[in-house]
Amino acid sequence: MPTNLLLVLYGSQTGSAQDTAERIGRQAQRRRMKVRVEALDDYGVANLISESLVVFVCSTTGQGDPPDNMKNFWRFLFRKSLPADSLCRLDYAVLGLGDSSYPKFNFVAKKLHKRLLQLGASALLPVGLADDQHDLGPDAVIDSWLAVFWEKALTLYPLPAGLSPLREDELPPHYIFNFLEDVPVKEAEQHRITEEPAPPSSVHPFLAKVVSNQRVTQPSHFQDVRQIEFDITGSNIKFGAGDVVMIRPCNASEDVEKFCQLLRLDSDRWFTLKSSSESSVTVPSRLPQPCSIRHLVESFLDIAAVPRRSFFELLATFATNELEREKLAEFSSARGQEELHAYCNRPRRTALEVLADFPHTTAELKVDYLLELFPEIQPRSFSIASSLLAQPNSIQILVAVVRYKTKLQKPRKGLCSSWLASLDPSQGDMFVPLWVKKGGLKFPNDLETPVIMVGPGTGVAPFRAALQERIALGRTANMLFFGCRSEAKDFYCRSEWEEMERAGHLKLFTAFSRDQEDKVYVQHRVKEQATLLWDLISNMGAFFYIAGNAKQMPTGVCDALKGVFQKEGGVSASQAQEMLDALEKSGHFQSETWS
Repeated sequence: MPTNLLLVLYGSQTGSAQDTAERIGRQAQRRRMKVRVEALDDYGVANLISESLVVFVCSTTGQGDPPDNMKNFWRFLFRKSLPADSLCRLDYAVLGLGDSSYPKFNFVAKKLHKRLLQLGASALLPVGLADDQHDLGPDAVIDSWLAVFWEKALTLYPLPAGLSPLREDELPPHYIFNFLEDVPVKEAEQHRITEEPAPPSSVHPFLAKVVSNQRVTQPSHFQDVRQIEFDITGSNIKFGAGDVVMIRPCNASEDVEKFCQLLRLDSDRWFTLKSSSESSVTVPSRLPQPCSIRHLVESFLDIAAVPRRSFFELLATFATNELEREKLAEFSSARGQEELHAYCNRPRRTALEVLADFPHTTAELKVDYLLELFPEIQPRSFSIASSLLAQPNSIQILVAVVRYKTKLQKPRKGLCSSWLASLDPSQGDMFVPLWVKKGGLKFPNDLETPVIMVGPGTGVAPFRAALQERIALGRTANMLFFGCRSEAKDFYCRSEWEEMERAGHLKLFTAFSRDQEDKVYVQHRVKEQATLLWDLISNMGAFFYIAGNAKQMPTGVCDALKGVFQKEGGVSASQAQEMLDALEKSGHFQSETWS
């Protein structure tokens, strides 16, 4: 007789897959199933052979890569030595969270589904392919997929006789707060810099001092872009060109104050946190014990994010005001998703603003549910724009400060970019928690191989690091295509490029899109240099790189490059595509783009 146990495993980079996995966990609890929800790399993958029912929820990162918290699982699962019937006892379902604007849409979910079948597991239903680009977001697919999943799962594992599903408001909290009467330590002592023998990580970041924070666009330019430098002396951090620095931001002090006012919380109170007896979750390792409410709200709870549907589902369970309860119930329902998107997603309304719109319900919130209502603040990744060979003990980044208008009166701000821009080292010592990750771009090691880099806007950041590193190592066959709006307003690092050119270490091609009547982009410059590019790629084995915004630019540059192959190489359109595919497979064509 099968056990009534569901395992939900997730691979999540930004928190979306984790949120969906936890939502499935709550739905299982309501159906009186024993359920565990875990990140894939926290799970002992060798135990998979003895599981009976597993849901995998996973996103795709980079160029079809698994998220960081499922990389070890991924490597194990694709071992060639695993027998073909390893998972013959397993019933499973795979739900992918992706974005169809990227070429490898939901690649990880599709590949995982295929691999589980190869290992003998039985799929309860086809792989779900949720899409951020859908008008109603990923829930448009997730809702219908979950309906089919529960129908299949409850056929195999029906509710115990005589029992009906629990109501949402009958679910116990995952965590219990225990408030302390005395302040155990000074707040500042939580954040002291400790010498870590191992390189810094997500759990143990290095508190790097902000050395400088300079605006590198003209004051009259609409976009505020910063070049920020951090001192990493004593951190044991090592990195190379193409690597990224991870930074976890803090909420604005005025948002922290408003949140505490709305929930009637004393920010100076201290507490310890433990898992409730009914819960299978563990206390987040990043949260200090004991902890202050101020630290929890400022550094952990993502109160400035646009809330997901699960937020409204849980919020509705506290509503006693009839009007608020009806509206929250509508936002939580499948039929209310268009209304929810109009209220929340399109205007980019934050969770904090939602709480202010539902004051009666907010007043009823229980502190034990805070970590279920609000996801953890996720780290942001920035391409490192400097080399240790040129600037020892330093990390530099280029940050475009996100600020825009919607129908809401208050301008929308990017949490991390706004926080970083606000750090003024002239006002005293400022520290940022950070750690470094391997990036997706790899550069050739030999002296002679040419490197062609296309990096408009802040996409030039990894190429600044590469140029500093390569020139320090005597590798001078470098070509850079840089694009921006105006030569006078947003030509980042101009003096550096010109100095490299004068020294014979760089060939620079620029495209200033708004400095003439007809817009000129980097792809136009690529076309103009067809003869030179063809020679470098076909005769000298050059590496070609693209970095920057994922909208039209990468496609435009790829089309221009294929045009170079057709014009100079005399090949057909399909042959040009095959050539580009071959370059990508061999690592001679690489891209790193973001939306």
